[in-house]
Amino acid sequence: MAHGHKSDEKVVYVGDSRVRQKSNRPLPIDYSAYPGKSEAFIPNFLLKEWMVAAVFLVGILVLVMSEPAPLGYPADPTNTHFIPMPDWYFLFMYQLLKYPYTAGDYKIFGTLVIPAIMFGSLLLAPFLDTGKERRFYRRPIASMLMFVSLIATIYLTVFSWHHYQKELDEKGIIPEHIERREAIEEAKKSGKPLPSASNALPALVAADDPAKDIYAKATCVSCHGADLKGNKSAGFPALLGVGDTHDKAAILKIMKEGVGKMPADQYEASKKMGNFTDAQMEQLADWLAKQKKQS
Repeated sequence: MAHGHKSDEKVVYVGDSRVRQKSNRPLPIDYSAYPGKSEAFIPNFLLKEWMVAAVFLVGILVLVMSEPAPLGYPADPTNTHFIPMPDWYFLFMYQLLKYPYTAGDYKIFGTLVIPAIMFGSLLLAPFLDTGKERRFYRRPIASMLMFVSLIATIYLTVFSWHHYQKELDEKGIIPEHIERREAIEEAKKSGKPLPSASNALPALVAADDPAKDIYAKATCVSCHGADLKGNKSAGFPALLGVGDTHDKAAILKIMKEGVGKMPADQYEASKKMGNFTDAQMEQLADWLAKQKKQS
C-alpha cells in the first residue's frame, strides 16, 4: 500500500483470494489422438487457406495488369491459315485431341470419356481414399497416379506450344500482337511516330498508273488483294506502304526468290499469266516501290 506522495513508490493492490478468476477463452482441443490433424478446420485451417488464396489472387491480378492478354485477329471462318489455340490451362487437352486414339472416330473418347475420368477421379478421391496416412511414399497408388498425371499434363502443355511455334514457322505466320510489338519497337529505334491503334493503312499512290492494270493481271492480286490491303490473318501483308521498307530492286528480288509464305518464281508466273515482258514487270515493281506513306 502506498504512503506519502512519492511518485516512484510501488503500489500493490491486494485482491480477494476467495473470488475465482474467470476466463472466457476455450481450452484448445487435443488432436494428438487424430493422426495428421493439428488444429481445427474451422476457422483455423480455413482462415490460413483463405489468406494464401488471397496472396495468389493479388499476384495473378498484378500479372494480368502488367501483361494484358494479346488481341488476335477478328474471327474469320473463311481463313484456312488461322491456327486456333486455347488458353494455356487447356493446352494439354488441345494436344491430347491431336492423337489418333482421341480424334476422328475416337473423338468421343477424347472429348468426353478421358475428361470425365480425370475430373470424376478428382471429385471421388476424398471418398475413395479414406486412409489416415499422409506421407506420399506410404501411399504408392495415389502418389503414382498424381505423378503420372502431373508429368503428362506438363509434357502435353509444353509439346503443344512447341508444335504451335513450329506450325507458325512452317506457314510463315507472325501473330498479330507480336507483329504490332515489333512495329512499335522498330518505330522507336528509327525515330518515327508510333503506329496508331487503328492500324490504318496509307492511301494508294499513283492510282492512275498503267502498272495498276499489270498488277491486276499478275499473281500478286490473288494473295495481296486488288486493293493491296493483303490478308494479315492469312499471313499475306499489305502492299500499301511497302515502298517504305523495300525499293524497286528489293521488290524484284522478292518476286523472283520469294519470302515468307510467298513462293519463288512469282516473277515468271506473273509474266506467263499476263503475257508480260520484263519491262512491264519492272514497271510493276517500280509502281509498288512508290507505295509509301505520305508525309
